[in-house]
Amino acid sequence: MSLKKERINEIKTLRSKLKKTHRITCESLEKILYEPFKVLDHGFIRVMDYMGDDSAIVQSARVSYGQGTKKVSNDKGLIRYLMRNWHTTPFEMCEIKFHVKLPIFVARQWIRHRTANVNEYSARYSILDREFYVPKIQHMSTQSTTNKQGRENNLSKKDALKFLQILKDDAERNYKNYEHMLNEKPGGKIIDESKEGLSRELARINLTLNTYTQWYWKIDLHNLLHFLYLREDSHAQYEIQAYAEIILNKIVKRWVPFTYSAFKEFQLESYNLSSNAIEVIKKKLCGKKISYEESGLNKREWIELKNKFGFKT
Repeated sequence: MSLKKERINEIKTLRSKLKKTHRITCESLEKILYEPFKVLDHGFIRVMDYMGDDSAIVQSARVSYGQGTKKVSNDKGLIRYLMRNWHTTPFEMCEIKFHVKLPIFVARQWIRHRTANVNEYSARYSILDREFYVPKIQHMSTQSTTNKQGRENNLSKKDALKFLQILKDDAERNYKNYEHMLNEKPGGKIIDESKEGLSRELARINLTLNTYTQWYWKIDLHNLLHFLYLREDSHAQYEIQAYAEIILNKIVKRWVPFTYSAFKEFQLESYNLSSNAIEVIKKKLCGKKISYEESGLNKREWIELKNKFGFKT
């Protein structure tokens, strides 16, 4: 993982300054504050700041619902109730800010989640580093025949290696031309004093999408969980899954453990049923036979229901 020397020194300085506060803090999250988690080959994600924890969610819910919620015996039980019944507003009371280094093509997927505040590294102002994402051979797959935006079977080793070399060569060649057009290297060193360079805002358009960018990304917990619900899913692109997995299991789990547990149980590991699917399950539980034609489900829904519950037709 590429953390520049000045960035490492910055982390040490930030972590050496202890400040007293009356704000809610999370001890387990404080331990990893500013520390980077490695993602992919050159990427990372780290927590820069946060507000609130599980208790802030509970506090907000009790203000919202008044005296009635005092019947809930503990914070964990209330959070489970909120998650189970899709009461989302209390989760908006917590916020977190990340520093993320990621390939441009992942950033363009990520930015589709428009419920965050984002400030990206400016390639109009600065020169991007010579760092590119190159997949591992086991992630080189064919186009899915059933999903237009997904992968299917692994490529042969011969083809995978050939295509990996193309990705590397193109990224290196384009970056070399990027520097040539700028007439400048990262750090401000001029390549040829006798020539002028192209503006950074134009030279950058020649870079490949696997070039790494960086941003600060701030989001509330409710919208973060929605991001994770979509991007931690097995159907999401592997590269964005890798970031979502770190956020969920290395960060959210430390930050809001009660919410993490409820989110996994009631959303990530649950299964939504249509009214027709519920009727099928009811009949199955009563020992009745029901065919696809009688179910009211389309073919895909029928197959998914069968696979999920393991019943025979």
